[in-house]
Amino acid sequence: MDIKNNDSKNRNNNPSDNKKPKSSIWFALIVTVAIVIVISLVYNAITGSQFTQTSYSEFLDAKNAGQLVEVELQHDRIIYLTKAEAAKPANQQKAFYTGLPTGGDTLELAKELDEMGVKVSKQIVEDNSGILMVLYYIFMFGIIFFTMRMLTRRMSGEGAMGGFGRSKAKMYMEKQTGITFKDVAGQDEAKESLQEIIDFLHNPQKYAEIGAKLPKGALLVGSPGTGKTLLAKAVAGEAGVPFFSISGSDFEEMFVGVGASRVRDLFQQATKVAPSIVFIDEIDAVGRTRDSRFGSNDQTLNQLLGELDGFDSSKGVVILAATNRPEILDKALLRAGRFDRRIIVDRPNLQGRLDTLKVHTRKIKLAEDVNLQRIAQATAGAVGADLANLVNEAALRAVRQGRKAVNQEDLLVSFETVIAGTEKKNTVLTDMEKRMVAYHEVGHALVAALEKHSQPVSKITIVPHTSGALGYTMQMPQEEKFLSTCEELMTELRTLVGGRAAEAVVFGVKTTGASNDLQRATALAKSMVAQYGMGEALGLMAPATVQNQYLEGQAYMDCSQNTASLVDQETQRLLNMAYEDTKKLLTENRSLLDEISEFLLAKETITGDELMAFIRADEQETSQETPAQTEE
Repeated sequence: MDIKNNDSKNRNNNPSDNKKPKSSIWFALIVTVAIVIVISLVYNAITGSQFTQTSYSEFLDAKNAGQLVEVELQHDRIIYLTKAEAAKPANQQKAFYTGLPTGGDTLELAKELDEMGVKVSKQIVEDNSGILMVLYYIFMFGIIFFTMRMLTRRMSGEGAMGGFGRSKAKMYMEKQTGITFKDVAGQDEAKESLQEIIDFLHNPQKYAEIGAKLPKGALLVGSPGTGKTLLAKAVAGEAGVPFFSISGSDFEEMFVGVGASRVRDLFQQATKVAPSIVFIDEIDAVGRTRDSRFGSNDQTLNQLLGELDGFDSSKGVVILAATNRPEILDKALLRAGRFDRRIIVDRPNLQGRLDTLKVHTRKIKLAEDVNLQRIAQATAGAVGADLANLVNEAALRAVRQGRKAVNQEDLLVSFETVIAGTEKKNTVLTDMEKRMVAYHEVGHALVAALEKHSQPVSKITIVPHTSGALGYTMQMPQEEKFLSTCEELMTELRTLVGGRAAEAVVFGVKTTGASNDLQRATALAKSMVAQYGMGEALGLMAPATVQNQYLEGQAYMDCSQNTASLVDQETQRLLNMAYEDTKKLLTENRSLLDEISEFLLAKETITGDELMAFIRADEQETSQETPAQTEE
């Protein structure tokens, strides 16, 4: 239900508001009459400037002197053009007119002028010319009147088009959000923080007895897709109160002052139907830090701050807002008494992803082989929106395959599609390119399999994909970790440069296929030095600062040029050390590298279990050779 419908009902109950339509009609009517009069005067002035009035005697003198070129006889006047004016350019010519004497014989005058060689014309008088003139003025009057009426209604906030100053918020009445906490998974901490607000709206007396007040507002902070808007709708659905939803950008308009007017209108509407919940999405669009240049955005923010201070929280109006850029919000907006609570809506953990997958697959027909636990393990770092998209892509794939249920393969393929895109079936690599790609990918996988602190390899493929990758190696963590040691990060570095190291060991060349690997390795090594204090040159110093942490922003260096140079040198040292260690490891296991690469070339895609089978067989051979050498 749109907020405008509710507002129109309230306006009809207000006597003072009933006067607005009449006053706006009279205003439009007066302005229309004035415009019609001005247009008529301007038209007559323009028309009159093209003719000069003369006496009838002057007309006769010009006729007798043979100076006439063209004459038009009308029912009340004579319009004529002299030879002197006819000689001028057309845009400079000026005609003359004089009155026709009463009872004059126009037929005799026309015959006489024709004999003199003057071009004579006679105006045709229509019987309905007066009616056409009246209709013309009525038509012009009507167009101008309705135009002015529309403008006055728009500026006063009436009519279907709405006013500039009216709030654009959508209002959902009780139970119309259709969303409750059952539809939100993986955000248990955030739901617990919001549960108290719901209980307050249901049982305000319980809190009033002890003197507690309802928090005026709560700010939901988190990465895009984590479910901030969904949480706000779930709060309204659980509380069963009207829910106003508006985006921060809806307050802005090209006219100064419109944003502040919409803020006032929004809070007025929320107060009328209290208890209610107002949700402002992307509040950073209107609540960013003010600067020395005062503008319409500052005016809107000032009005918002005033409304947050002014309304009485005991009436049951709760303000919820969402943003993924809390660092740019104005400090006055974040202080206690306005947004009393900051609720972090973080990326879900393993159990949260599993619960989210269960929510999104409630209406999906699943096959018996589906293992959501494995999908949750593979999607570390994914948010709720990513998981919803993954499930939908799996359902679409099942339909394309002609099945009536989604199986485990559909979910895994959809997950890989999100990472690397779909397979490029028309891309044909040369035999040498295909061999290089195979050794490159096996280099990654072999280093990961032989290192102690690495994630298990689940799949290796050399099939090109639409993301631009000619192949990829997928690792799937067995458990979710929140801390990483220096040795684990060095293992990740060695895994990333494993592809380039394999190219150097086998072919002695460097290819462009390692570009993405090197970019990721450089970023990781730089973070180890500048953020985590894992470099020898800087020690515990961390000169890098991450901004926009919820938007995965880059780290900015806050140091001197000499310190930045040390960071670059230490980053290069870590990369070189990881590269040399990886080359040594692959050289020692060259036979295993060749064997797995040939197997990958034949099959194009192998699983992690097939990879580990080669490694276990090699370990058994090595263990059998060692006792034999000892006996000798």
